[in-house]
Amino acid sequence: MPDSSPSLDPTFLALPLHALADAALSRARALGASHADFRLERVRNASWRLRDARPSGASDTLQLGFAVRVVHNGAWGFAAGVDLTAEAVAGVAEQAVAVARLSAGIAAASGTEDLVELAEEPVYPDAAWVSSYRVNPFEVPDAEKTALLADWSSRLLAADGVSHVTASLLTVQENKFYADTAGTVTTQQRIRLNPELEAVSVDGATGAFDSMRTLAPPVGRGWEYLTGIGWDWEAELAELPELLAEKMKAPTVRAGRYDLVIDPSNLWLTIHESIGHATELDRALGYEAAYAGTSFATFDQLGSLRYGSDAMHVTGDRTAEHGLSTIGFDDEGVRTQSWDLVKDGTLVGYQLDRRMARLKGLGRSNGCAFADSPAHVPVQRMANVSLQPAADGPDTAGLIAGVEDGVYIMGDRSWSIDMQRYNFQFTGQRFYRIRGGKLAGQLKDVAYQATTTDFWGSMEAVGGPQTYVLGGAMNCGKAQPGQVAAVSHGCPSALFRDVNVLNTQQEAGR
Repeated sequence: MPDSSPSLDPTFLALPLHALADAALSRARALGASHADFRLERVRNASWRLRDARPSGASDTLQLGFAVRVVHNGAWGFAAGVDLTAEAVAGVAEQAVAVARLSAGIAAASGTEDLVELAEEPVYPDAAWVSSYRVNPFEVPDAEKTALLADWSSRLLAADGVSHVTASLLTVQENKFYADTAGTVTTQQRIRLNPELEAVSVDGATGAFDSMRTLAPPVGRGWEYLTGIGWDWEAELAELPELLAEKMKAPTVRAGRYDLVIDPSNLWLTIHESIGHATELDRALGYEAAYAGTSFATFDQLGSLRYGSDAMHVTGDRTAEHGLSTIGFDDEGVRTQSWDLVKDGTLVGYQLDRRMARLKGLGRSNGCAFADSPAHVPVQRMANVSLQPAADGPDTAGLIAGVEDGVYIMGDRSWSIDMQRYNFQFTGQRFYRIRGGKLAGQLKDVAYQATTTDFWGSMEAVGGPQTYVLGGAMNCGKAQPGQVAAVSHGCPSALFRDVNVLNTQQEAGR
């Protein structure tokens, strides 16, 4: 539990959680299921959007339902429902078993039979977990949320050169109850939110325009995040108009090879795309090939693939405080943990669920099964995948001081990467020329391009803990039917040598 010890929502606890779980699991067991789990979820999403300090949209949705998943005759079965009665839950359990029987028959007839077995996991008979936050945003009046976004927007609009401002806030409260036939029972609650402001400048004489967005990441925190806990909003909003004005006048980059110092506000996304997705074992084994793609980091290279330089230490972590992928237990009843994915530049681990761990003889799952709603089956989803800082590493200025001719990159923008997570290019929000170890004004139209192993192999140094920031996204997509998950990626500032830099205007033929 976090220091502030927020409690589980009593309105969720008032639901007939245990009685419904007993009805589902008893029926599945009676029908011969070797494993069954029951999951009841309530997910509330609310958002507010403003344009030029005026409300332009809002939503508040609630999803409540349950799911039953079984292993029967070596095959998966899954069904979901919304009627919270013992009779309905037992009926859904029957549907899940029927699906498993059908799947087993199809597999046997086609000669592709691959029995489902799950990695062992200790039993947790009565576990509760609540994410780390101080003030539940759903307890803050909507008018207060809108007023804060309007005030911030108005301040930006009052600055010279700012033509338009968009502001938004997304908040989520997720409650989950899980029980399985082994005896594990968990009840959990987590809060996450994503505030964002973007200022736009338009040159009325030429029609030229550009924009700049806040760098504040989405977080697993509460309303306190918008009042200065965990981010200095006052400082960022104060400097944004001047930075945007400088960007409007900045020269375009000359394409070529440069040393790069990349800020955590940009590097998190490169980690997500080139490491996070590439080290999902289901993807590496081809299970996501039809939709999300495969991975160059194939299983036969575990323990030998040279992913990057010796400075590269990447962990998977479902326990990081305020992480968007942080949870106490996953959707298979696995207690979450932290582990190595890349150590000293070598691939040493993958992200696993219980079936993948057992399938490849990797021991215990590391807690990466997740479903984004009660209507969806759990799939292997990304942990908080993070690049670790050097214990005695330099600050960002120290990394910049080691560059004679280069570019410093901040903030995420667009990206492109192939289906094997190998060839990519990324751009950003803000770019600064580095000359003689010092920043020499902004640039624009910058993108960097590489293969994953060349890029991480060029990483000469990482910053110290003082440069480490937990970035992330609320909308990572995967699976069929599609699911969306929130995930964080921490990293320090880092120095990369001799990276190919493109001019995006020239690449676009302008």
